[in-house]
Amino acid sequence: MTAAPAVRVDELPWPGLDVSGLRILVTGFGVSGYAVADQTMQRGARVTVVDGARSERNLERARILEVLGVDVRLGPEHTSALPETADGAPFDLVVTSPGWRLDQPLLLAAADAGIPVWSEVELARRMQAPDGPAWLGVTGTNGKTTVVTMLETILRTAGLRAVACGNVGLPVIEAALDPEGFDVLAVELSSFQLHRTEHVACEAAVILGITEDHLDWHGGIDAYAADKGRIYADCEIACVYSVADERTRRLVEDADVLEGCRAIGVTLGAPGLSELGVVDGILVDRAFLDDRAHRALELAHLEDLAHLGPHGAPPHVVFDALAAAALARAHGVDPLHVREGLRAFRAGAHRAEVVARAGGVAWVDDSKATNPDAAAASLASTDSVVWIVGGLTKGADVDGLVASAAARLRGAVVIGADGTPFLEALARHAADVPVRRIEPGHTDGSTLSAREVMEQAVAAAAALAEDGDAVLMAPAAASMDQFEDYAERGDLFAAAARAIAGEGAA
Repeated sequence: MTAAPAVRVDELPWPGLDVSGLRILVTGFGVSGYAVADQTMQRGARVTVVDGARSERNLERARILEVLGVDVRLGPEHTSALPETADGAPFDLVVTSPGWRLDQPLLLAAADAGIPVWSEVELARRMQAPDGPAWLGVTGTNGKTTVVTMLETILRTAGLRAVACGNVGLPVIEAALDPEGFDVLAVELSSFQLHRTEHVACEAAVILGITEDHLDWHGGIDAYAADKGRIYADCEIACVYSVADERTRRLVEDADVLEGCRAIGVTLGAPGLSELGVVDGILVDRAFLDDRAHRALELAHLEDLAHLGPHGAPPHVVFDALAAAALARAHGVDPLHVREGLRAFRAGAHRAEVVARAGGVAWVDDSKATNPDAAAASLASTDSVVWIVGGLTKGADVDGLVASAAARLRGAVVIGADGTPFLEALARHAADVPVRRIEPGHTDGSTLSAREVMEQAVAAAAALAEDGDAVLMAPAAASMDQFEDYAERGDLFAAAARAIAGEGAA
C-alpha cells in the first residue's frame, strides 16, 4: 500500500487527484457515501465509513464493502465523535453526506483537528481526469430535476454521451470517474452539496431561482443563497440566471468566474441582449449567436412542450426548458437538437406527471411539490383544478399559496395528519369551494393505512371533478406523516387514479 502523502490532501495536485494511501473517513452511508467509499477504495485509499443507522440496507452495503477492505462502523456510537483509524494515524480527509448538519459533533471535531471536510462533489471534481467530461450545473429552490433531465435528453439527442447526476440518480463521483467516459454531465446540486464544495468549475451553470427553503439548516436566506451561488465559482462559458429573480442576478455579479464567462438571462417574456425568452409562442435565443444585437435563433415552439401539462406547458415548465436550452447552447448544441430534445422529453415520476385521463379529467401526480412554492408553480399550470393537498408543512406559511390558487379551484381534498393549516386557509380564501377532509384515523382510534388515505382522497376528488378539470396532487408539504416518502405518496395516487379512470387510461 502506498504511504500517505506528507502534504495535506487539499494541497495535492488536481484534477486527477491520486487518493492512494489516503485515510478517508466517509460520514453517511447513503447513495453518495457508498459511491465515495467504493470509488476511493478501488483506487487504494484506506476507507472508514460511519453511519448512525443499522438499517438492513446499510448492513447489506457494509457486507459488500467489508469484503473489499473497507472499515464500516454502524450505530449512533460511531457518529458522536471523530473516530480513530484502524492504525491510529489521523484521517487525511472527511467526505460527508449532504444530509449531515453543520453542527454535527463529528464534523466539528474534524474541522477543529484541521482535517479537510469535503462533499462528494468536491472529491469528484478533484479526482476527475483533466480530460474528463464537461459539467453543466443546475441548482435552485425548485425545478432542478426537471432541468437536468431535460438537459440530459437534449444532449443525448445531439449524439453526446451524457447523464443526469448529482442530487438525482447517479452520484457525481461515479459519473465523473466512469471508465467509459461521458462527454458531458448534467449535474443537479442541492444547497447541502454546494455548502462543502469549493471547486465546481462548471462549463456553464444556472441558478433557477431562490426562495425560502432549508433555512433551519443554513441559518438564514442569505447563507442559503450564498451556498447556491457557489455553483458559479470558476464557471467557464456562461452563468445563467433568472431575469425575474434579482437575487440570482446579484449572485452572478458576485461570482468569481474565468475570463470570458458571460451572464445569460432567461425570461418568459421577449428576451433582451444575451438572453433567452419567448416571442409569439416561440422559444428564442439572443445569447449564443454572433449577431445577437439584431436577431434571434428559433429554438422551439410552445406546442413542442404541450405534452408536459394537463392544459399545455405551464409557465414554470417553459422557464425550465429555456434554462436547459441555455446550458445546452453554452455547450454548443445546435438549435435543431434543442427542439428535438424538448419534444422527446417526458417528466420524471412524481413531477407534474399526467398519470391518467378519462371523462375529460386529467390526473396529475406532483408529489415532489413538497413546499408551497413548488405547489404554486404546479397549480399555475391548471385552468380548473381539484387539489389534493396536505402533509407535514414544517412550519411553512400556506396562506399566500391558498389565496393565489383560490380562483382556479373546483374543489380541494385535504390529507395529512394535521390538516389545520390548509383547512383554515381554504376557509379564509376559498369559502365557496367544496372541501373534503380525509381524516387520518377511524372512530375507534386506529389509523388509516397509506393506501386507504390515498384511495379515499382520490375518490373524493373524482366526485368533485368535472369535464375539463385536472385533479392535481401537489401537496405543498412533506409526506412522512402518512407515507414513507413522496415517491410512495405519488405511486399510491397514480394507482388509485388509474383505478378510478379505468385500467390503462392515460
